[in-house]
Amino acid sequence: MRRKIGKVWVYGEELDQHSRCRHYRTGRDIVAIKFPCCQQYWACYDCHTALSGHQAARWPQAKWDTTAILCGACGRELSIKDYLGCQFHCPACEAPFNPHCARHYHLYFEQ
Repeated sequence: MRRKIGKVWVYGEELDQHSRCRHYRTGRDIVAIKFPCCQQYWACYDCHTALSGHQAARWPQAKWDTTAILCGACGRELSIKDYLGCQFHCPACEAPFNPHCARHYHLYFEQ
């Protein structure tokens, strides 16, 4: 499934209007991440694994200036560096992001 949020398409399973998928449905689960392997935004790692047809790649630190994070509330795209430093709130609309997403950073970002 895919859904347009802001100016970009987000892919995932059972997406709502804020990029929440069937795996993560709390009010703060509104971040989608562009994967470097396919240059597509996905609701989560599990959605990418289930639907993309290829293995996920992580963003190397050298590319953390890349715009690769989407706020599902306002559609603002953030660089990885800005996302990691935003204190779990969108800098554009102040929507809260789930702080527990930090547990999964190793799936998306090389350390």
